[in-house]
Amino acid sequence: MNNLWILAQAEAGQGPSGISSEPVTNEGEAGTLVPDSNAPGTIPKRQGVGGYFNLVLLGLMFVVFYFLLFKGPRKKQQQQKQMVQSLAKNDRVRTIGGIIGTVVDIKGDEVTLKVDESTNTKIKVVSSAIGKNMSKEQ
Repeated sequence: MNNLWILAQAEAGQGPSGISSEPVTNEGEAGTLVPDSNAPGTIPKRQGVGGYFNLVLLGLMFVVFYFLLFKGPRKKQQQQKQMVQSLAKNDRVRTIGGIIGTVVDIKGDEVTLKVDESTNTKIKVVSSAIGKNMSKEQ
């Protein structure tokens, strides 16, 4: 902000003369003002740190975003895969839909669950639909 700009509005009785968008000096003439760096009330010019600090900051932001967006979900996927691979017969599980049942059979990607003992009701779900192994957590 090296220039001081003064904008004024003419009164109703006056014409547009004397109004300009030029910087104004003390004598009322248009010109460029250069602030005195030693004068009180002036803001000293800030010395730049350099472009390396900005690059380091940008690099740190990318590292943080990598861990937030990629590393966390990948870790959860690995835990889910490990839990599904460790399923065994007679494990009590809860599906991601909220169905609680006992593992009867595991064939490839399908898991057969017994959900009702009295009527011997069984359902088949995809192994990725198993949300929690309740037998291993207790």
